[in-house]
Amino acid sequence: MNLLWLFIKQLKLFRQKNKCDGFTLIELLVGIIIATLVITPLLGFMINIMTTERQEQAKADTEQEIKAALDYIARDLQQSVYIYDADGINAIRQQLPRYGDKNTFFPVLVFWKRTFVSKENSTILKDNTFFYSLVAYYLIKDNDSTWSKAARIGRFQISDGYEPPKTDKKDNERDKGFQIFNLQGLGNLKSKMNQWTKKSGEKYTQKIEPLVDYIDQTTINDNTNPAPSNCTIGQQLPQFYGSGDAVATKNVRTRGFYVCVNSENTVAEIYLRGNSLARLQNNNIDLNENNKTYFPQASIRVQENGFLSAK
Repeated sequence: MNLLWLFIKQLKLFRQKNKCDGFTLIELLVGIIIATLVITPLLGFMINIMTTERQEQAKADTEQEIKAALDYIARDLQQSVYIYDADGINAIRQQLPRYGDKNTFFPVLVFWKRTFVSKENSTILKDNTFFYSLVAYYLIKDNDSTWSKAARIGRFQISDGYEPPKTDKKDNERDKGFQIFNLQGLGNLKSKMNQWTKKSGEKYTQKIEPLVDYIDQTTINDNTNPAPSNCTIGQQLPQFYGSGDAVATKNVRTRGFYVCVNSENTVAEIYLRGNSLARLQNNNIDLNENNKTYFPQASIRVQENGFLSAK
């Protein structure tokens, strides 16, 4: 009887010990499977939310930058007195900077502007006056690692010697390479402006400064990225073409940055299209039917009262 009692007691202790040792292997496997079934959809949902938020932020940033760049160009053009059409850009292309990189630095918008200068802002002027500047906006696609895989827009300006005092150069000193246009002689205004040349023997010291990145570089095709319609106000300036001096061409290659110009009336329509997809990835960033929402567009028309006369 004592032996039977000891056996029963040891059996109870053994069962209690087993209960305190934890889960069995089968119980652990079942728990892991249940946790996986619950957690995996939640993780996927959170990842989708974060991805969507990142995509929407990229779209919003690109749209804001496109509008800001367009407003900046429009304000610049409001001071213009002459805007080169496609023929004009082709005529003076060799006089503009980065001609040696003509397949990657592409001048799309070039114009002369006149800026008012108050005598209060100068130490040498006795009366209020104005100065002329030559401005060029470039579409740039040079695969510079500093910038995105999309295109960007850069701005170049040279001015004559009627600027307010600057700390880095003497008063009334013109920019290197600047030379005012010549309206003397025979011919109409366009022919005279197309004969402009930079100052002989001088190299530009001004650089093409970046204005905005993430500009669409998608090659034009008939399906997803058709060529823009013909201009209604004048001549359509070239988009990024990359074929040397043949800038005035109807066989345009991208719709990221192009301009319609009426030189006679000093009117321009500017069109920009951004590429927010380039903010999210480094490849497969071209426009197609499935990702059009990543390519915000904006345009503006500018007409200035300033003008030049060939007479």
